[in-house]
Amino acid sequence: MFKIGYRTLKTAIGTVIAIMIAQFFGLDNFASAGILTILCIKPTRRKSLKAAFDRILACFLSLFLASAMFEWIAYHPIVIGVLLLIFIPITVKWKIQEGIVTSSVIILHVYMAGQVSFHLIVNESYIILIGILVALILNIYMPSLDKNMGELKDEIEKHFSSILSEMAHYLKTNEELWQGAEITDVSEKIKEGKALASKDLENNLLQGENIYYTYFKMREKQFELIERLLPLLTSFQFNSPQRIKVANFIEELSTHVHPGNTAHHFLYKLYQMKHEFKEMPLPTTRDEFEERAALLNFVSEMEKYLQIKSHFRGIYQKG
Repeated sequence: MFKIGYRTLKTAIGTVIAIMIAQFFGLDNFASAGILTILCIKPTRRKSLKAAFDRILACFLSLFLASAMFEWIAYHPIVIGVLLLIFIPITVKWKIQEGIVTSSVIILHVYMAGQVSFHLIVNESYIILIGILVALILNIYMPSLDKNMGELKDEIEKHFSSILSEMAHYLKTNEELWQGAEITDVSEKIKEGKALASKDLENNLLQGENIYYTYFKMREKQFELIERLLPLLTSFQFNSPQRIKVANFIEELSTHVHPGNTAHHFLYKLYQMKHEFKEMPLPTTRDEFEERAALLNFVSEMEKYLQIKSHFRGIYQKG
């Protein structure tokens, strides 16, 4: 069964309201108010406000140009073409080209009227204002995206925890049983989360930043590091004490993946672990030396992973 979205619902309701208002006031071409409303319903408040401003400016510009050119030259189809050759470049230059389609409706109204009168100017002005303002008022309501973003956040954290747990398991056992399905899924979830957070920011006109967008960007950077870390795992061959310590550290880290910020705690533990490595005996063979170097490189990447999180102030939810 098909689903009716809130934007579709607002478009349908807004069109009816705009036409009824225009018809109530006895305006000519009252159905055009509904057309303007349809064209002005946008997915976000910011885009709606921008579209409303652009279309109002473009419509009144087209009304002025159409009145002048039809009266001064002639009411002829060729004049419509000449008018559009002048009007469209102006809208592009002023960056209000979104209003071209709605303005074309006004131009055709003037052409079909056959003459410019005070009644025509007032009629078209009311149609413009009713159609656009109805859309603008309806677009004030935008459903909250917090629940959707929160669910994506939880799924991403669950995947991060699983990936880190699998990394720790491999370091301890050398078992390659993991299929890595979380890698593809978490990448898609991060992209989806960023898109939702951007939309949410567009809906909040006075909001300077979106904490969820910052969160998803932070996870994106961490995920890029994880993708670099995974190939390093295959270079380890010996179950050395250092390797087991790193595995235990990652295993503990996997149980603390959440939107708060405990990165400083784990950075401190990581620095302690690096200090312990320095106190341990040096490698005795070339293979052990290469593995120790690879392990230290792995730890350095984990340090970057934690530093990325340390700059994030955290999301603290009620309840």
